[in-house]
Amino acid sequence: MPQARIRRTARVAALCVLAASALTMLTGCGEEDPDAGTNGVGRLPARKIQTQSRAAADAAPAVHLAGTVVTGGVSFKLDMRLKSGGGSGSVTSKGSTFQLLRVGDELYVKADAAFWNHGGDTSAAGKLDGKYVKVPQKDPAYRKFSGFTEKDVLLPALLTLHGKLATAGHHTQAGTRTIRVTGDGGPGGTLDVSLEGKPYPLRLVRGGGAGTLTFSEWGKDFPAAEPAKSETVDYGGQLPGS
Repeated sequence: MPQARIRRTARVAALCVLAASALTMLTGCGEEDPDAGTNGVGRLPARKIQTQSRAAADAAPAVHLAGTVVTGGVSFKLDMRLKSGGGSGSVTSKGSTFQLLRVGDELYVKADAAFWNHGGDTSAAGKLDGKYVKVPQKDPAYRKFSGFTEKDVLLPALLTLHGKLATAGHHTQAGTRTIRVTGDGGPGGTLDVSLEGKPYPLRLVRGGGAGTLTFSEWGKDFPAAEPAKSETVDYGGQLPGS
């Protein structure tokens, strides 16, 4: 092979190496794009991520949430399924667990005798043990309990981070890639938003140690029907003091 051709070939090869090196530098030294193949919300500003996550949650027909919420110094452990027409699940607080069921505007509480005994009415406790007790809408307990079953009330209150928002890297929640949003008001808090499919919220750490919740089964329906009359007790105008 003539020497001129050899030199020309060597120069072309060297230029190819330099071009490849420059391309590697421009693409982050070979690092993969963490948002490649995602729904793209990871590239958005933090406040827009929160907005899109809220919109996805509002539009979803149903959701399963589980974890703890601390309010007024009292810790509640929740395992609830929620949809626009109702909700069902369990709430645990101060060592007592009770079931909640809402169908439309009708709300029921189901618990054991020990739960109802907290009000000091032992005769009522025996009658209500293991039954679905209909909560009168004028009873103060109705507003307190129904809030745990209303998707359109509970989620907006939970899923809003306060203060200055920022992103805090890419993470995973139950095997799903997420982008984490943080807020510095309240104080603090983090929200992991799905990078796969719709940008649903998947994990919330509330600021100030006010609890941690996970969200799953977005859009998955569940049965919420009024219990049989044989399983129901209508206590009257107001529930026992417990």
